[in-house]
Amino acid sequence: MPLSEHEQRMLEQMERALYAEDPKFATALEGSGLRTYTRRRVYQAVAGFLVGIALLMAGMVAKQVWLSVVGFLVMLGCAVLAVTGWRKAPKPGEQASGAAGHHAHPQGRQRRSVMDRIEQRWQKRRDEQGGH
Repeated sequence: MPLSEHEQRMLEQMERALYAEDPKFATALEGSGLRTYTRRRVYQAVAGFLVGIALLMAGMVAKQVWLSVVGFLVMLGCAVLAVTGWRKAPKPGEQASGAAGHHAHPQGRQRRSVMDRIEQRWQKRRDEQGGH
């Protein structure tokens, strides 16, 4: 469930207050949870990829085509998860691209305002079409 505009403004005010009060602490909190989650997801995907290789080889040895196909599909799925997880993971020195990510980079604020305008236009169109 998305936050209302009032709730988003309140959250941004709290973030600004946290940054003003203790910027080191705010920066330390920012990306650690996401970084840990994505790293764990990548590791799980690599392990799944290895299981897929084992299934592929077992299918070839047992001459079971369906097992090889399943192994290949597992490998493919895990490779996609690993690559997408790796791209999304913030670097140790970077901030996460979340709600507080726009404080460090001025371009992030510009991108966010563009996205906000696009979202507002989309919402306006939906409201106009829904009213008819």
